[in-house]
Amino acid sequence: MGEEVKVLGVWASPFSYRVEIALKLKGIPYDYIEEEDLHGNKSELLLKSNPVHKKIPVFFHAGKPIAESLVILEYVDETWKTNPILPQDPYQRAMARFWAKFIDEKCMFPIWNAFHGDDKALEEVHDHLEILENELKDKRFFGGESIGLVDIVASFISYGIGAIQEVHTVKLLTNEKYPKLYKWSEEFVGVIKEYLPPRDKLVVFYKAHFEATHGSK
Repeated sequence: MGEEVKVLGVWASPFSYRVEIALKLKGIPYDYIEEEDLHGNKSELLLKSNPVHKKIPVFFHAGKPIAESLVILEYVDETWKTNPILPQDPYQRAMARFWAKFIDEKCMFPIWNAFHGDDKALEEVHDHLEILENELKDKRFFGGESIGLVDIVASFISYGIGAIQEVHTVKLLTNEKYPKLYKWSEEFVGVIKEYLPPRDKLVVFYKAHFEATHGSK
């Protein structure tokens, strides 16, 4: 697979860096393009390559664009067979897709809203983290002994929440409340730390965001 690979993203976006995690785990070289302004003047490349949602990330392979991070992750796994991130067994593959969708639909935005003072979202998040705690059981990763699709999709839970909690009074993921999930998060980040945005840079980013929207928390 020698065709050119590119990722159009935003460095701090968990949807963006989950694609980069998959590529790096598989050892696939790629060029990264930073989308500078998601709120004002979106780039012509973004509008042209993802005209439906107009969102990052966008993945390019041999000049063809693919949008939506879950779709991209499956495409990457089907195209490059080394270090698979989806199980081979059809049932296990279906379960991985189920939990990945659960995280995207039930966890991502409630987590963000909880940090922005939404009490209902906060309750939802705790319910959903409890579900993930029970699903993880005693496994090292959601994918078993190796990192899989669900772990990658949950990278914001393992990494982003920790960075936000450094500058925010709300604490969602703690060892006391979710010991299995907390242990998983530390293990996961320990393995892929070099593939993630710099922690100090991310903390500064979130601090500036919350101060700009709500004042210091």
